[in-house]
Amino acid sequence: MTVLRSATESDVSVMRDVERAAGEAFRSLGMDAVADDDPPPAVVLREYVASGRAWVVDEGHGPAGYLLADVVDGCAHVEQVTVHPEHAGARWGARLVDHLAERALRRGLPALTLTTFRDVPWNGPYYLRLGFRWLPEEELTPGLRALRQREREHGLDRWPRGCMRREVSPLGAGAPRETEDASKPGARGR
Repeated sequence: MTVLRSATESDVSVMRDVERAAGEAFRSLGMDAVADDDPPPAVVLREYVASGRAWVVDEGHGPAGYLLADVVDGCAHVEQVTVHPEHAGARWGARLVDHLAERALRRGLPALTLTTFRDVPWNGPYYLRLGFRWLPEEELTPGLRALRQREREHGLDRWPRGCMRREVSPLGAGAPRETEDASKPGARGR
């Protein structure tokens, strides 16, 4: 039985393995530097777990995917969402994002935000299908600008990137329930 649950300390090493596996898909796009990027350090993942800002989908043998969240300028921010490529097409990425949207709504946060690659099929185009929209420069908040600056310093702007936002509402506006693309090699939001 598959469950979406809060991550625990014992999930941390598997979450790192999931990140490594999902990163391999970037090689097919000539983005070896992204594929070679280390997963978040265990100490960072433990901080997310301890503060209740990490969730996993577990098919009974450990995480098949995970989401890390922050609050950036009053919005729930998807820091990372990753699904193991063996589970692509199972809608786990969408379910993790929807879970964060439900939590944001309960906390009175107006939207979800994230930063991602614009042209990677399982990044920008995927999030558009989940109800996110690209933010023009004039709509970027100070926190999102700071995140983008750190990404530039990390070298991620070798490929087009941007910020996205999805409003949250009691009716789930902006969150279409589409079938996830089964051909995507695994979700790895960056």
